[in-house]
Amino acid sequence: MAHEQPPKILIVYHSQTGNTERMAKEVLLGVQEAGGIGILKNARDADFNDLLEADCIAIGTPEYFGYMAGLVKDFFDRVYIKALTEPKLFRKPYALFISAGNDGEGAKLSVERICIGLKLKKVQEAIVSKGTLTPQTLKALRELGMILSIGKRDGIF
Repeated sequence: MAHEQPPKILIVYHSQTGNTERMAKEVLLGVQEAGGIGILKNARDADFNDLLEADCIAIGTPEYFGYMAGLVKDFFDRVYIKALTEPKLFRKPYALFISAGNDGEGAKLSVERICIGLKLKKVQEAIVSKGTLTPQTLKALRELGMILSIGKRDGIF
């Protein structure tokens, strides 16, 4: 069943160097190109209502010490208790993007474990950028935004 309203995609991220923020902005462009409404939020400013009101969520984190950024973890900590008992979050589509200094695996696994616990539905494998952002990565991020918008709009997830 297709959505009547444009899908709302929450893009929650943390960035210290600007790399993950640039990645988040590419996802936002893809959301907008596909006719969705993108809500770009720094993880420190995002809250449970943002998560609840979104149709899909894109999570962006740098990799620190083989783990997600502390502020992304803080976002999850702040929404956790309410999220566990909120049926509207069950199988809410999500995707992940990571700015990695190493391989991004630790950050990926840590976010995915939390999303499993929150009963969110992964709709695409994580996009991991190692080092400098490439044109291919930027294109993949924009496509991610489009996938989330079109997939929700068309009832694919």
